[in-house]
Amino acid sequence: MNHALITEYYISHRDELLAFVSSRLGGSDFAEDIVQNVFLKLLTTDKMISEVTLPSLVYTIARNLITDYYRRHTNYEEYEHYIKSQGIRSQESVFSVREITERLERGLARLPENCREIYRMHIYGGMKVSEISQELGEGYKSVEHRLGFARKAMRQYLWRYAS
Repeated sequence: MNHALITEYYISHRDELLAFVSSRLGGSDFAEDIVQNVFLKLLTTDKMISEVTLPSLVYTIARNLITDYYRRHTNYEEYEHYIKSQGIRSQESVFSVREITERLERGLARLPENCREIYRMHIYGGMKVSEISQELGEGYKSVEHRLGFARKAMRQYLWRYAS
């Protein structure tokens, strides 16, 4: 990786990128953070970067980080509105960790055993599909399919439970 290329680009184009991000965020203070994160991602990526690809990559990462910012901001506002509409005044969460774990386990009990095991390894063990596949000695696509099925079933269960 060419750290000198990224450093040179940062020095030359930081203000330009900051203006781009600020215009998308309406002058938010988070623009500085996003610009910094763009270059942090570039410095830690294992992708091949050249003078030709760097500008496109910078703006692609910036757009993705802006999208993530709005996604988090929207979720935060929706949650805050929900808390206020429910009359909850304290900083306590609506659900305790115990309650969430119990609901998760009830949903898991509804899954077929082979999907349940894979889902647990993924959620609780933090394992990736390739790691689960290797651990169980099963095909990657098979594990990926069963994890997808388990995720979909759990989303549906939790959605119905939350409604």
